[in-house]
Amino acid sequence: MSGSGRAWSGLTARPFRNLLIAILFVLAVAIASVGGYMAAGWSFGDALYMVTLTIFTVGYGEVRPIDGAYLHGVTMATMLFGCTGVIVVTGALVQALTQSQLEQFFGKRVERDIERLDGHIVICGFGRIGLMLAAELSAAGETFVVVEREEPRCQEARELGYLCRHADATDEDVLKAVHVERARVLATVLPDDAANVFITLSARSLNPTLEIIARGERPSTERKLIQAGADKVILPTHIGAERIAELILFPKLAQQIRDTETDEAGLSETLAGLGLDLGVLVA
Repeated sequence: MSGSGRAWSGLTARPFRNLLIAILFVLAVAIASVGGYMAAGWSFGDALYMVTLTIFTVGYGEVRPIDGAYLHGVTMATMLFGCTGVIVVTGALVQALTQSQLEQFFGKRVERDIERLDGHIVICGFGRIGLMLAAELSAAGETFVVVEREEPRCQEARELGYLCRHADATDEDVLKAVHVERARVLATVLPDDAANVFITLSARSLNPTLEIIARGERPSTERKLIQAGADKVILPTHIGAERIAELILFPKLAQQIRDTETDEAGLSETLAGLGLDLGVLVA
């Protein structure tokens, strides 16, 4: 996983919105300045011409004599705010024009990274479970690609440095694009049981040896996911309910198990001192 998503986000953060705000600011300054000159008795044409020359720093000369503190103040305010606004517009315009090129560059980079995937993990969905799963896999150094249909979530995955394809995982062509046929594991963790069943069916047909782990919201969906080709089915609601029941019925035992899990390193050292291997015992 590279930091290309993080860089892309920083370089192309809302350029068109910035451009629009800058243009509106310049227009507001121009309207206020034209109104200021017209209040001094200037015609609309002369006022607009003077404001345009001033804002864009062309400097052909004054349309009419600028006498008195009032006109001096209007002219100086137009110079200050107008020129500043034009500078901001220029910067935002350059940023907006380069966005497409940056998107193309980073898009091609993502495609190249996806093309090189082999023996990887495919995560379908980047909701709460997908986010936690990706974090655990990243911490373990695993190679994976996320498929997410919601652009904000896909952008979030890229900002975290994860390889992400903005697409609908229920589309078989999308699964082909992330090379499910070469993948080792597919985890479909969408909150939609029907979508998870459909993804499981498609993935199994593309890769008969693929290990598929599917999420189910309703207990009745477990059988359907198994029939569709899932190797394992996880029911988050059921697991959460069991955990809460353990804490209520067996609070001391649950705390003991939790302490053992958090102190696995210390347990391994203790067993090693006794000539035992935790990995062998677990196996």
